[in-house]
Amino acid sequence: MQQLTPTQIVAELDKYIVGQEAAKRAVAVALRNRWRRQQLPPEIRAEIGPKNILMIGPTGVGKTEIARRLARLTGSPFVKVEATKFTEVGYVGRDVESMVRDLVDNAISIVYSEYREKVKEEAEKRAENRLIDVLLKSGDWEAELDSASEEKTRKNRVRTQLRQLLRSGVLDDRIVEVTVEKKELPFFVSGMGLEQIDIDFQSWAEKFFSSKRARRREMTVAEARRLFFDEEVEALVDKDEIESKAIELTENSGIIFIDEIDKIASTGSVHGPDVSREGVQRDLLPIVEGTTVKTRYGYVRTDHILFIAAGAFHRAKPSDLMPELQGRFPIRVELTDLTKADFVRILTEPENALVKQYQALLRSENVELIFQQDAIELIAEFAYRVNQTTQNIGARRLYTVMEKLLEEVSFNAPDNVRGEVVITSDYVRSKLSDIVKDEDLSRFIL
Repeated sequence: MQQLTPTQIVAELDKYIVGQEAAKRAVAVALRNRWRRQQLPPEIRAEIGPKNILMIGPTGVGKTEIARRLARLTGSPFVKVEATKFTEVGYVGRDVESMVRDLVDNAISIVYSEYREKVKEEAEKRAENRLIDVLLKSGDWEAELDSASEEKTRKNRVRTQLRQLLRSGVLDDRIVEVTVEKKELPFFVSGMGLEQIDIDFQSWAEKFFSSKRARRREMTVAEARRLFFDEEVEALVDKDEIESKAIELTENSGIIFIDEIDKIASTGSVHGPDVSREGVQRDLLPIVEGTTVKTRYGYVRTDHILFIAAGAFHRAKPSDLMPELQGRFPIRVELTDLTKADFVRILTEPENALVKQYQALLRSENVELIFQQDAIELIAEFAYRVNQTTQNIGARRLYTVMEKLLEEVSFNAPDNVRGEVVITSDYVRSKLSDIVKDEDLSRFIL
């Protein structure tokens, strides 16, 4: 992260997201401020909180993608939650603290992957040795391999030759029988849904009621190698160290994206659904302000987690949120509606552009899909027009339009289509114009 300046962060986001410069600049500055904070003396560092961001804009314009790509770019723990999934304390439903627990789980996965890479070489050696032991027990290899007079020499030679065969992949499809251990909880505990029960009871139940059940299973050598490798990694990594690092990573680098925050904004009513919405806001406030959340891995402070909230705010306004909650999102950026020109760029420019995706998919069937420029512009025009006349779902409209456009080619590709298929403007018009003209039909199909 220290090597990424705000300009470089925006440049990386530009590879996947078209437009929305204001939002990109806001998240780039927020990310850089994290690195700046880490360079300060401890007494000042503790006083500087994250500048949380409120993104305002319609669906499908890139709000979630900006946050997700930002987290992936920096290797930060990331979780996306929908504000409407939470309910006020005392009601049945998910409590707001679960977002922090989900974030820690994500951090555990990130740190575990790093440690897994560190011990990979040693784990592969151990797994290979275990696999050789299993193979030696499973058959008479002396008949298949070169023999030697001395017992020790013969064993070493057999192991060496087996190792060579394993590494060459010759034995990958051979069936072996291995012992598999599986951790199990009794029915009365597992049936409770561990996510929803108290953290203390969950830890206690796993400690006292879980048991390892061993059973023999037949599998291929390739499957056994993966199984042994995973078991050896588990044995080599320090779980306590991983959990400690994960909590530290969560507290200093975690990003929580709260979508549909406008749905919990109250409109001034003192009864009905607004009561529950205000309750969710009150529960959310201490998490965003900074509090301690108890997780199965330890206590997590939320003071320096970056919160990015987003909403369309069609019916409600940001000012309809609680003043205290508004104050915790000091940076506000408005994302604009996508134009026809934006749709053309989305189809072709990003590294994961839709046109490139469909070309790659059909290339697997030996079909080379070629889009003419005027065809791409017409696809963008149709998508833009449908968004204007029906529900505006932003860039997601391109998925429905492209799927309808290429339905026949995709269906026939395995059987009848080979070589180049050129998508012209006439082809686009023949497939989409009638649907787009008929508003009721476009609502149903597109």
